[in-house]
Amino acid sequence: MPDPLPPAEKPAPVAARFSLLTGAKRWLFLGIAIAILLSQFSGEFNRYYLGIVIDVGIAIILAVSLNLINGHTGQFSLGHAGFMAVGGYFAAWLSLTLGPNAKMLFPVSLLAGGLLAALVGLVVGIPSLRLRGDYLAIVTLGFGEIIRVVAQTTDAVGAASGLKGIPKFTDLGWTFGLVAVTVYTITALVNSTYGRGFLAVHDDEIAAESSGIGTTRYKVTAFVTGAFFAGIAGGLYAHHKQFLSPTGFDWIKSIEIVVMVILGGMGRTVGVICAAILLTVMPELLREFSEYRMIVYALLIIFLMLLRPGGLFTLNRKRRSAA
Repeated sequence: MPDPLPPAEKPAPVAARFSLLTGAKRWLFLGIAIAILLSQFSGEFNRYYLGIVIDVGIAIILAVSLNLINGHTGQFSLGHAGFMAVGGYFAAWLSLTLGPNAKMLFPVSLLAGGLLAALVGLVVGIPSLRLRGDYLAIVTLGFGEIIRVVAQTTDAVGAASGLKGIPKFTDLGWTFGLVAVTVYTITALVNSTYGRGFLAVHDDEIAAESSGIGTTRYKVTAFVTGAFFAGIAGGLYAHHKQFLSPTGFDWIKSIEIVVMVILGGMGRTVGVICAAILLTVMPELLREFSEYRMIVYALLIIFLMLLRPGGLFTLNRKRRSAA
């Protein structure tokens, strides 16, 4: 029987993957370069608007990392604020402990916060990710509340009064440099050969298990990776706001991140980024309405969900055929 593909065409998928990753790397380096350039002129910007832009960057990291879990892998986690809290509190505690050397070791604090959040994600993920659907959502929601209660009762991190005096190290360069790293890492992971396992789990978990795919392993990998970047976002948030309160990481914060993913379109990175920008900027634009700000905000979200139930970007996700 003749070979259905001529020999010259067989390497094409490999070349296509190489081209995709090469293009992604170019965008990564361009994003980091722009972030560093903008940080050099951040002193010229209005501090209020600068703070909103940094909030947008942190929201993008949170939304894109949760999109790996809820969007690409098809799980439903409601505990992302808990991972953010773990990374934020630990990074802030390290900076306060390091004293004069804290600024020089700021990257180490961020990385340590992310790694601790990933470790907690692994501990939580291994037993809970054997569950599915609503049961998984309830377990992750409970985990997030446990983290908040632990922070609220731990004197080392300020307990209920919060952690104060955190140095301000977060700027445009760090924020959007890490946004570029997060988007690149998640995109490259999903578009890799290994990433097909995430898509298989998303499409049909039972069929994936029948095909010999270790679905729990892929779900835990997504959970740990998402938790790591949520911890990084928490570290940036702590060194931006200079104050952490347990009430800032309650279940409402997790719901906000989930809404970004759903509104942007599950599994659609560009849509999720747009939703993160929109939902971060919208409350600030509505400040002049004062008393009715949150009511208008909620009504706008409902209107958008009714208008675009599949998300802001409803184009079908491209699937790459096997080589």
